[in-house]
Amino acid sequence: MVTISLCMIVKNEEDVLARCLASVQDLVDEIIIADTGSTDATKEIAAKFTDHLYDFPWIDDFSAARNFAFSKASMDYCMWLDADDIITDQDRTGFLELKQTLDPDTDVVMMKYNTGFDANGTPTFSYYRERLLKRAAGFVWQGAVHEVITPRGTLLYSGVAVTHHKLHPSDPDRNLRIFEKLLREGKTLCPREQFYYARELYYHAQYERAIQVFHAFLNDGAGWVENNIDACQHLAYCYYKLGKRREALDALFSSFRYDTPRAELCCDIGKHFLDCGSYQQAIYWYETAASRNKNDHAGGFVNQDCYGYIPYLQLCVCYDRLGDLVQANDYNERAGKEKPDDSIVAKNRLYFLEKMHT
Repeated sequence: MVTISLCMIVKNEEDVLARCLASVQDLVDEIIIADTGSTDATKEIAAKFTDHLYDFPWIDDFSAARNFAFSKASMDYCMWLDADDIITDQDRTGFLELKQTLDPDTDVVMMKYNTGFDANGTPTFSYYRERLLKRAAGFVWQGAVHEVITPRGTLLYSGVAVTHHKLHPSDPDRNLRIFEKLLREGKTLCPREQFYYARELYYHAQYERAIQVFHAFLNDGAGWVENNIDACQHLAYCYYKLGKRREALDALFSSFRYDTPRAELCCDIGKHFLDCGSYQQAIYWYETAASRNKNDHAGGFVNQDCYGYIPYLQLCVCYDRLGDLVQANDYNERAGKEKPDDSIVAKNRLYFLEKMHT
């Protein structure tokens, strides 16, 4: 059975750290904590779970901190978590099975990262991340912000998931501040950094500047395909915010240059036509969305609801507005099969019961 070093970087995480470590302490063989300047009880909490507690001065570089934590590991594999991550009871069982059966020739274990949830706690937004990395392979984190290790060698995609449950928001300006510091220092952003810089500009409502950076990123032609598709989507969101609907639609369609249509983009295109009352065109794109197959292993962000629930609900709306109550009701029931306890589906059922029996 392989051994695992959990390597974490933390700062002021007193409200979540114990929850995280309690969920994983008996699954790993070593816990490494690098504290980057906590002023609360974080270090005292960490000390209850491990003797491997280190101070690492924060230098506005997540990769530097993670590489430091990895450098202290001594087991076969390094694993990373953020303080507001947990391994759920369901995934703990799968994790133990993975640990017992993992081929030691595996270089990287990719695990699903669940980061968005519906009202019932069911994951709605997820993507795969490199989670277990063979220590002897010498993997190195890259990027001051949105740090990453590029997977290489023998990969395994595991069904085990890490669940991200925030209890408090992080500093909303931190990432943008780091990117702009790098630019002031004369650093040229690599394609991945350029992509995430543009996203930060979008989140901060700097839409014109975000558009410029997204276009520069796409025009360079050096981006990863999933980032290219996501850039087209967020470029469209910028244009919508500026009231430039035609440019937004063009941006959505431009995502098809990079791969076959993603359901997420098809839903956005469907919404565009639904909002302007072009119901037949909206129906086409929502039906296309519902027919797409998820490709979790591609590494992009996956909105689970776009592959069934959302297009079915929107098709219900489209057919209702066209006066076809039978089709509308049918699509509402399809949405109900995706989420049996959904309140919107329940309200629609009452609506159709009244409409179809008057």
